[in-house]
Amino acid sequence: MTTALLMAARNAQTTQADPRWAQVRARDASADGRFVYAVASTGVYCRPSCAARPARPENVSFYATPAAAARAGFRACLRCKPDGPSRTEEHAADVAELCRFIEQAETPPSLDELAARARLSPQYLHRVFRSITGVTPRAYAQAHRAHATRARVKAAPSVTAAIYDAGYSSSSRFYEQANDVLGMTPSAYRAGGADVAIDFAVGECSLGSILVARTDRGICAIALGDDADALVKELQDRFPAAALRGGDRAFEKLVAQVIGLVEAPGTRHELPLDVRGTAFQRRVWEALRTIPAGTTLSYAELAAKIGSPGAVRAVGAACGANTLAIAIPCHRVVRTDGSLSGYRWGVERKRELLKREGA
Repeated sequence: MTTALLMAARNAQTTQADPRWAQVRARDASADGRFVYAVASTGVYCRPSCAARPARPENVSFYATPAAAARAGFRACLRCKPDGPSRTEEHAADVAELCRFIEQAETPPSLDELAARARLSPQYLHRVFRSITGVTPRAYAQAHRAHATRARVKAAPSVTAAIYDAGYSSSSRFYEQANDVLGMTPSAYRAGGADVAIDFAVGECSLGSILVARTDRGICAIALGDDADALVKELQDRFPAAALRGGDRAFEKLVAQVIGLVEAPGTRHELPLDVRGTAFQRRVWEALRTIPAGTTLSYAELAAKIGSPGAVRAVGAACGANTLAIAIPCHRVVRTDGSLSGYRWGVERKRELLKREGA
């Protein structure tokens, strides 16, 4: 074998052993922006997702940035334009603009209207929007309207005015959804939870103080902490005018069940839960409840599990918004490298819960 052939064979082996080569072969769009690859036989450099004919591995080299490839004497591919924004970045900018448009619209725009604005087909826009935000355009509009309603119900001169200000076409349409949007009747929410009774109790468990609270819909809070008074204050802040009352003997049995979950977090339960959140948060929380005890998922894996691989940050935010410790096991979600990230009730408690499950 000649020296030239020997060097080509070695270059091919080196390239094929590099994990970036598999991403180039797969035209993995998620790798765009992380590196570019250059082809010696053509003198160009490309994005990993470039649709050009695959290059021979012995002709390929990798560079961290387009600028590095250019300094090495390669020119940008005219097909994938690696020196400009990626398609993912362009889509992210488009979706951000559409989100602002939805938020400012008097009534929720249709999918066709949004697609025309983004210059994409309705089906493709639906897929792109969901992959980036974690929810469909319709669900995003509903979540924004619910958020606006919660703010306006307290500030508007009347509930009716708040309903129409938030973009509902009729009051009957709003009242059909009021319990999910507000968690109670509009008048009670407007009064800060007045006329809503919440049973609660604070006790001690092996992880510190624990607060359990229940509405007539089910358990609305399970909180852990070092300061029992701080846990009660947090509940009061959520429902400033609600009637908080100490639980009776039957409620004490429910609290004992919850404490049992803390001591043995892998135990299955059928506790009635009062789950309140956006459509996206509910999807994340439902997925959390399917993670078997003793196992973990990364935030990226959880995002993929709910069909929104581009919504990793939103998934993390939904985990952080969970107010039902143990019952909705957000402690089973970790970073990609397996390390523990923030937990609403403290990373050390998260570590202990996973240890108890044998994770």
